[in-house]
Amino acid sequence: MEDWEPRIVCFLCNWCSYGAADLAGVSRMQYPANVRAIRIPCAGRMSPKFILAAFMKGADGVWVSGCHPGDCHYLEGNYYARRKFALFKNLIEYMGIEPGRLHFSWISSAESTKFTSVVKKVTLAVKELGPRKQGIKRGVYG
Repeated sequence: MEDWEPRIVCFLCNWCSYGAADLAGVSRMQYPANVRAIRIPCAGRMSPKFILAAFMKGADGVWVSGCHPGDCHYLEGNYYARRKFALFKNLIEYMGIEPGRLHFSWISSAESTKFTSVVKKVTLAVKELGPRKQGIKRGVYG
């Protein structure tokens, strides 16, 4: 299983984290190609259903990243995100998903170096867990 590479879906805030990803790409910074970026308007508007859908469609890991708390372009979006996902991370273990498969970060648009280091950290953490078993524990949805 040495050649296995995890598939990681990342939801990036349009104003900050996606800008950092773009800057990392323009700057030709090297990082693992395991992430598939999806641009969202704000981490505060990120629905936990998107995370569950990514896992149900076969993602080995999910990463959500937004603006630093206090720097949200929508004023309080990242505060809502922080509260929402602190609770959600505890819930996914009950659903049969290891908590180490879900990651959150705060990255500004100027932090391309931080973006690449977080990609490496998330990829390594998910790779150490190995391939995810398909499906979510029965009984949770009926």
